[in-house]
Amino acid sequence: MPRFLVHIYLKLVLLAAAVGTLTRVVLLFSPQTTDLDFKFGEWFEIFVLGALNDVCAMTLGFVFMMSFVTSISVSKYRKPFGFILLGVLTAATLYILCFNTIFDQYGGGVPAIAVGIMGYWTASFALRLYCERIRHGWTSVWLVLLVVIYVGAVILNAACEVVFWSEFGVRYNFIAVDYLVYTNEVIGNIVESYPIGWWMLCLVAVTFAVVWSVFRRDLGQPVPDAEPLRSKIGVWAVYGGLAVAAFGIIRFNTRFQNSPNVYVNELQANGAYKLYEAFVKNELDYKRFYLTLPDDEAAAIVHAEYGSSGDSNFRHVASNRLEEHPNIVLITLESMSASFLERFGGTEALTPCLDALCREGLSFDNIYATGNRTVRGLEAVSLSLPPCPGRSLIKRPGIGVLFTTANVLHAKGYSVTFFYGGNAYFDNMETFFGGNGYEIVDKKSYAPDEITFANIWGVCDEDVYRKAIAVLGEKAASGVPFFAHIMSVSNHRPYTYPNGRIAIPNDSKSRSGGVMYSDYALGQFIAQAKKQPWFDNTVFLITSDHCASSAGKVEIPLDRYRIPAVIYAPSLIVPATVGKIASQIDLVPTLLALLGMDYDAGFYGRNILADDFRERAFIATYENLGYLDGEVFTVLSPVCRESQYRVVPTEQDPYRLEPLAEPDTENLNRAIGFYQTASDWGIRRN
Repeated sequence: MPRFLVHIYLKLVLLAAAVGTLTRVVLLFSPQTTDLDFKFGEWFEIFVLGALNDVCAMTLGFVFMMSFVTSISVSKYRKPFGFILLGVLTAATLYILCFNTIFDQYGGGVPAIAVGIMGYWTASFALRLYCERIRHGWTSVWLVLLVVIYVGAVILNAACEVVFWSEFGVRYNFIAVDYLVYTNEVIGNIVESYPIGWWMLCLVAVTFAVVWSVFRRDLGQPVPDAEPLRSKIGVWAVYGGLAVAAFGIIRFNTRFQNSPNVYVNELQANGAYKLYEAFVKNELDYKRFYLTLPDDEAAAIVHAEYGSSGDSNFRHVASNRLEEHPNIVLITLESMSASFLERFGGTEALTPCLDALCREGLSFDNIYATGNRTVRGLEAVSLSLPPCPGRSLIKRPGIGVLFTTANVLHAKGYSVTFFYGGNAYFDNMETFFGGNGYEIVDKKSYAPDEITFANIWGVCDEDVYRKAIAVLGEKAASGVPFFAHIMSVSNHRPYTYPNGRIAIPNDSKSRSGGVMYSDYALGQFIAQAKKQPWFDNTVFLITSDHCASSAGKVEIPLDRYRIPAVIYAPSLIVPATVGKIASQIDLVPTLLALLGMDYDAGFYGRNILADDFRERAFIATYENLGYLDGEVFTVLSPVCRESQYRVVPTEQDPYRLEPLAEPDTENLNRAIGFYQTASDWGIRRN
């Protein structure tokens, strides 16, 4: 291996280890890291195994430098090979430019980026082919640029990890993969949330300072025009051995990332490798990765619970009261944790409207969200299914038509509309809701004069609610009952909203401001709705899609999944408080039961108010599937792992979890039965 290449490799892996260690120190002092009670062995894992993971990740990433250096050759410019290569590059560029390719399917700015890269590659090769004098200089310049890119990537990644951790309390995961898909919204969100211009200037300055101080001597050495083929094969053999060893080590080290303390696992990990893992584990086959029961035993557990039959949990939900068909408005509030409400211990007076609605309506005070993303909340209230491992059903391509809330209400003569302030293509909402019978009203439906304020996520909540008032007024005039599902967006970073609405300035970009404005806009909507002729015959179901943060010391911190939920209809529903532990998937079935509706469905959600309702909740991350039954909390994890805890409240921690001394087989089997059948049957409920 050329000496200068060895020097560059060694310096890059040392840089990766140093920056990775510094990043871990910064993450330790993040407000999201709420527990530093680590044992000596855990500190060793965090910093020693963590640095080793960083070295291995950089070794794998060094493949691009290896490819560049070993591609240096004068033979590729000789006739006829040079002209053949130029023809291939030209054809590839024209193909990407003129035809529908995988880059077009990816969407956003990716097609333009692909055309730009291929166009540059083609044009630069043509210049080098016809102008021999620039070849050596071109190689030297690109070697410098590659080192700058490597150093910049290490530093930029560290900054991104700090920002990601400050938001989610973990290393890169499925959310980061989604962020790579929806680049327009994400980049816009970052630009609106942070002083990105100053940050980039600092990052560029640090990058060039590191390159100058660490690599200038190596980059000042002459670059050989070509190495013999035998030498290149030898270089690749050495690097291949290093890469295989690095991949094996970093994979092996994941075995040490199964500590009960999630912070230890996340801090030890390498962010780039976590991103890779999240990408390849986009979907998890339940039966392959989780504990299972024989299919007939799993089905028997579900059928005993619901009195159902068949392989899709098909059952008839009967009612013993007269069926009513009032209008229904379902509002899912972005990131509205129960802890923000005064009712649940909030002390900042951020949600006066929600607190009032809980007092004036039927409030469910122990509801748990099924997940930690918007699509999980939408999935829960639309499909009434326990969350499947991997990506949400809403985001899975080609999932087809599913049994949704819309199916029940369409059969009852309702019009069904989904309101969203952003572009519904985000998170595949347009495909899911449009393909399952919802009329979609999103940002594309707004006239310019209907938008008073917008950020990268869409129009502000007030504009969404005003649009809903107008559209629902038209639907009410037709005499057909309506079902409207409204998804809010304003309580999301960058937390910007119209000026002068609340006490917190609109440029503070604070979570508290987002919460307070979201509550304010909801209050304005309810006030306007009360003036409409359809109000007295309308039921409002108001809840959250998920909590503001789901990070914690344990795999699934219960307090980070508790959300508010209230059914509000002054003319139809008597105010009351329900303290039963229940799941987000139970809310719509409970509302339908209150209205006396009978229907055929495969919903796993049940009527919370029923005498035989069993208090339980489904709470999950992308990989860990939680089942809370009474005081026993069961968590199913990949590689067929399970863990069980008892909720033992203390004054300091009402959600304290203690590992069970003996396994609770009944609850374990119930958890397996529900998740196994839901993952199997859920995609076939059409």
